[in-house]
This record gives sequence, C-alpha cells and structure tokens, in this order.
Amino acid sequence: MRVDAHHHLWELGRRPHSWLDEPELAAVRRDFGPADLAPRAREAGIDRTVLVQVLPDAAETEEFLALAAAEPLIAGVVGWADLTAPGIADTLAELRRRPGGDRLVGIRHLVQGERDPAWLARPDVRRGLRAVGDAGLCYDLLVRPRQLPAAIDAVRALPGQPFVLDHLAKPPIARGEPEPWAGRVRELAREPNVFCKLSGMVTEAAPDGWTVAGLRPYAETVLDAFGPERVMFGSDWPVCLVAASYGQVVSAAEELTDGLEPHERAQVFGGTATRIYGLGEPAPSGSGEEPS
Repeated sequence: MRVDAHHHLWELGRRPHSWLDEPELAAVRRDFGPADLAPRAREAGIDRTVLVQVLPDAAETEEFLALAAAEPLIAGVVGWADLTAPGIADTLAELRRRPGGDRLVGIRHLVQGERDPAWLARPDVRRGLRAVGDAGLCYDLLVRPRQLPAAIDAVRALPGQPFVLDHLAKPPIARGEPEPWAGRVRELAREPNVFCKLSGMVTEAAPDGWTVAGLRPYAETVLDAFGPERVMFGSDWPVCLVAASYGQVVSAAEELTDGLEPHERAQVFGGTATRIYGLGEPAPSGSGEEPS
C-alpha cells in the first residue's frame, strides 16, 4: 500500500485563499479537487492519501471529512481546530461525530505564520496539544527552522503525544545552508514520539530550478536522524506544482531513497503513515475507476 501522506485540495469560490495572491503562486491559483489528483496518484502508484488542512477554518475541516467519506483515495484527514479555545476537547469530539469523522487522523495549525517563535510554548497552546493527544490524534508540526527550539520543548513536554514534522521544517535549500536547521532537526529526532514527512522540498529549493542532488543532503539528514521507520512520503500537491509535477515529486523521493533496503522504502512510502495515522483498509470500489 503506497501512501501520499500530505496533499491539499481547495475550491477558491467557497472561501478566500489570500495566500494564493503571491505572484509566485499563480500556477496554483485555481480549484483542485479529487478528480484532479486521482489519475496522477494512480499513475505514480499511490493507493491512499492524507488530505491536510489549508486554512485555519473549522468549516474546511468538516468539508474535508465529508469528502474523505465519499472518496476511497483519501484515507485520512489532518484538520484544523483552534488549539487555544477552552472547548477544544469538545470540538474534536464533535468533529469525530460528523460525517467522515472516522477519517480524522490529526490536527495542524499554521505555526509557520505565527510571529512569536515560542508560540508552541504558550500555556493555552500546550493545553490544546494535550487535548489532541487525549483524543488519540497526531499533531502535525508546520514550523520553520527558527521555531524548532519551541517545537523541541513542546515534544519533550508531551512525550505521549505523536507529532509529525511537515516538510522537514522547511530548510533553506535554496541558500544551501544546512545549519542550524540540521542540528535542530537531529535534536528533535532524538524524541521517539516525533515523525517526519519527506515533503515540501522542491518549493524550498532555488526558484530557477532544483535537482535531486541538491535535495539529497536534506533528505539524508532526516532519513539518518529519524530512520526510515519514522519518515513518510508526502507530495505537498498541488503546492508542489510551482516547481514540479506530481510525478516528478514522487520520482525524486524514490531516487532520494534508492539507498534504502526494500523494507525501509516500504516504510517511507506507506508503512510509517499507515501506522502513525492509523489509516484503515480502503473501501472496496468494485469498478476500478478513479474516484469522482
């Protein structure tokens, strides 16, 4: 079972996506739905996916859960909920009761956009993180290198909570400066309750192009630090389209893991995500046609 553990969908007419106003994102300033992804995933040999929140919007999460219930391709949803809200536990319980609530596997906040580098250390945020763990959900860490110290502290404070680091914490690949990112990621990886997505690299590379060789030092850092059994592939589609096609991203990840043993690659391309997110078996489709 090959899993893409990180992709997005959006419908621009449903709610504003102001982040797409940036000129460099013109290529993805349109609607993307399951019918766009399904043939690309099939061609790349991807069987299941994890749909990840885009906006800090509770309604979006509810819609994603309902969509997952109707789309066999989508095995899980990493949604959004306000961690700082006093009623966060009740919110998570309500999401679980909604259509598709059994597909809720994690929660994420756009921490990368918070001005306070220690946002994850706030008492109200820590309370919310505990509620996520109590609900049996993972928490996806979307942070930049400067926010890794706070992420490390949060992970250590909540040893029973599984965390998943998105996009390798967005290392400065374009500048070719692995430190202090590499040292901080290795420190984070020492905590056994943290996992890492091999995702988002092509958009952190130089805007005039990227190469597998240029990505390799960063991929090898996380593979060495976490081990294949704690790394999972994610396409970051359709954001990746500003730099590479879906197939190119999958091919790059395959090349970056070509030194692993077959059973180790199987972890990166499905085993880790299935285990950590608790992805169930796909529902039988009968027709063999792409979901619509």
